[in-house]
Amino acid sequence: MKVVLRDNVDALGKKGDVVEVADGYARNHLIPAGKAFKSSPGAERQAQRMRQTRELADAKELANAREMAARLVSTPIHIAARAGAEGRLFGSVTTADIVRAVAEQANVMLERKAIDSDGIKELGSHTVTAKPHPEVEFPLTLEVIAAD
Repeated sequence: MKVVLRDNVDALGKKGDVVEVADGYARNHLIPAGKAFKSSPGAERQAQRMRQTRELADAKELANAREMAARLVSTPIHIAARAGAEGRLFGSVTTADIVRAVAEQANVMLERKAIDSDGIKELGSHTVTAKPHPEVEFPLTLEVIAAD
């Protein structure tokens, strides 16, 4: 059965795609869950408009991610953490700490899952990778300093 997807469905397609699926999968899962509707000539025209809207939104997200990368790649982010005498932290700097610091210092909202870090456990300068969009990846410089 040909259906038009209303939402992104893993391993099947994105919003606005016209896909061929098993009749039972469409009748029992996709259509009742509101994830798809049966295809027709009018529905396929609507799907074309959905794809155009999705492509415009994707282009805008990509532009925002590139602008964010340009701003953050040259700006070191300072994070204060409690540390011992030898520079070892009493915990670690997590992705949540990094997101909070970026939001406070650069007014940029990142998601925790967009940052690749195993946890920073020492004072000093560190570089982590941020990936706010599948096509945009950049290094983020962190300066971990001792908190008073």
